[in-house]
Amino acid sequence: MNISFTPELELFIQSQVASGKYASTEEVIVAGIKLLEERESIYQGRFEELQREIMIGVEASERGEVIDAQTVFHQLEQKLQQRRQQAGE
Repeated sequence: MNISFTPELELFIQSQVASGKYASTEEVIVAGIKLLEERESIYQGRFEELQREIMIGVEASERGEVIDAQTVFHQLEQKLQQRRQQAGE
């Protein structure tokens, strides 16, 4: 497999090897690919979690368990205000 990098990426890879963090260019590239795999796994997990939450909401809605938008926004504003106050403390 041939891979071409921009000059900036080549310099970055070389600097990582020169720093001693990695023994070779290949190690730097493998580390980057592993990080990409981890990120994709996290995003997939979040996506599946979001799908489950949506289904819970859809099912609740089908049972008639709904809250009007004004109440929802009011509750969200209160939570946001609480977080801001906690962050300021």
